Amino acid sequence: MSTKLESLSLCLQNLLGDALVQTVDRLGELTLIVKPQVYAAVMRTLRDHPDCRFEQLVDLCGMDYSDYGDGAWEGARFAVVVHLLSVSNNQRVRVRVFCPDDDLPVVASMVDIWPSANWFEREAFDLYGIVFEGHPDLRRILTDYGFIGHPFRKDFPLSGNVEMRYDPTQQRVIYQPVSIEPREVTPRIVRDESYGEGR
Repeated sequence: MSTKLESLSLCLQNLLGDALVQTVDRLGELTLIVKPQVYAAVMRTLRDHPDCRFEQLVDLCGMDYSDYGDGAWEGARFAVVVHLLSVSNNQRVRVRVFCPDDDLPVVASMVDIWPSANWFEREAFDLYGIVFEGHPDLRRILTDYGFIGHPFRKDFPLSGNVEMRYDPTQQRVIYQPVSIEPREVTPRIVRDESYGEGR
């Protein structure tokens, strides 16, 4: 660990105390795992404290750990990962918070702290089903209004649940069960000359 990263890690451990579950230094990057109950307070401290001053939220995404480590994962299923940047102090930090309930994953919204979190949180809601408490307009952003499920969850079917098409006789868009036949797709570079013969 570099001395700059080590001093940041020690500073954050002293500053955040019991709010931290773990700090991880990997590949020259610092990750803080924080308790979900104090997530909003920790993030406000990271933005406002003079030793931190993480003015920018660079990225926020959802994670599904259900098959992590080939099924060896025993922790919470869903997490939110946030990347923060301090332009003032020229440093970065990653914050991970796990949702306490796998059936209804909920964490606090960061929109009132960093307005740039708005669309990131909508995307995590749309793709993973993570609810951001206090978000001013939490609705789907990438999938269709009638879309069923959350496509980045590991248990989402590869072909989806329903498909949408225009029906010329009804003169409107209709939804119907998926009609795509599952098939094996093998890149040409790994095919041998007799691939697919005899089937």
